[in-house]
Amino acid sequence: PYAHYWLRLRARCAPVNLKIERDRATESFRGFNAGMQRSTCSAFVHSRVLSQRMLRWVAALAAASWGLGYASTAHAAPVLVLHGNGQITVRNDPPTLALTPKPPPVYRSRTTRATPAAASRTVPSELARLRRLHRISNAAYQKYMGSSNAAANAVKRLGGTPRRELQAVINNLYRMAAGGSLTPNRLPVLFLTLDRNRQWWSSGRVPGDGDIVGFAGSAIDWEYYPGQGLELQPLATFGKAQWWFAHGRQYYSKGRSLMSEMIPLASRRAGGLTWEYYFYFDGGVPPWTSAMSQGTALQALGDGYTAVGDRSYLSLGASALPVFTMSPSRGVGVRTSLGIRYVQYTFDPSRSDEIINAFLQALIGLGTFAQVSGNHLAQHLFNAGNAEAEAELPSFDTGRWSLYQPGQLDSLSYHQLVTGFLQKLCSMTHAQVYCTTASHFQAYMNHPPPGV
Repeated sequence: PYAHYWLRLRARCAPVNLKIERDRATESFRGFNAGMQRSTCSAFVHSRVLSQRMLRWVAALAAASWGLGYASTAHAAPVLVLHGNGQITVRNDPPTLALTPKPPPVYRSRTTRATPAAASRTVPSELARLRRLHRISNAAYQKYMGSSNAAANAVKRLGGTPRRELQAVINNLYRMAAGGSLTPNRLPVLFLTLDRNRQWWSSGRVPGDGDIVGFAGSAIDWEYYPGQGLELQPLATFGKAQWWFAHGRQYYSKGRSLMSEMIPLASRRAGGLTWEYYFYFDGGVPPWTSAMSQGTALQALGDGYTAVGDRSYLSLGASALPVFTMSPSRGVGVRTSLGIRYVQYTFDPSRSDEIINAFLQALIGLGTFAQVSGNHLAQHLFNAGNAEAEAELPSFDTGRWSLYQPGQLDSLSYHQLVTGFLQKLCSMTHAQVYCTTASHFQAYMNHPPPGV
């Protein structure tokens, strides 16, 4: 029945012309009853966009940092920046590859009633509880309640899309409160997300689906997901920091400044530090995380230490390793008979949904950090993942093209991306399977299959 469902969905959404379109469509936003549900086709279309957008900066690492051998089009990444006076300007961030597909149609979300569970724990009641237990200070309580009240007041003044988007972010926060996820270490990033959305939507500007936006005085990247507002993009942000650390002393201060913004936004998960995602996606309920974004954070920390010699990056990187040791849904590591498979999403450990480029990037991050730091756990995790990846990789080579996941051909841009990751792993490990497969994939580009 799932296969039939997907085929019907694909036919229904065919005009969108996505190159990569299937990623657990049958689970599209299951359980999302906090007030912003997507239509089935729109959720199906958007389920691919997260991975596409997340790869933006990782592709830049592959092309710019590693000197990859395939032809690519690099360009500055435009970021819409909101200033304090309400003006919006365009900032060109480090170069990226043109990997982003055409934006899908913006879906319309519809409001649903809050469930009884959502009313039993609220944001104010959870903040009050944390203050009562002395887990947050009175000053922190006042600050977060001020943010919550400001957002609630702003929603009343707004209309149309800005009102719906800010309300969606508020709904997500209340759903996390109802689920007991408002832990003290998550409060800084959750209320920064709320504040940034209030600031942006009060400006009245509606960005395009998948646009990256920013705020004056900050280098953090936020991505627009229609129906979910602006969401922190750890992969893009850490990818940018890594680029700065890898491209010379003139960029080191930017890298350090960006890391100083991102480090305090880590949460505690699986016994360590993790940079999480806080919105509903493809059946995943916030908070969730990704081996790919966590691996890129490790790579930024490792390259940051190499660049500026800040030893705190090594201790932070060590604290970011536990999530790789834990199985989903807490962690990203699925143990196998050969080693460990690192998954793209903590809410989807299925082998049939494995995204090979995410697995390989996670390995690159672990390997980079292990080499720089000499950390034994990082090396063990790399070795375990490497053993599994070497065994799995041939199944992603059709003899004519690469697979994105089992049974699904890569688009041209993803094929280029995974080729770059393999070239990097070839240079890191000299393993024949990486080097040979990279060579095969490079040759396939001369005659790509129709439709990619």
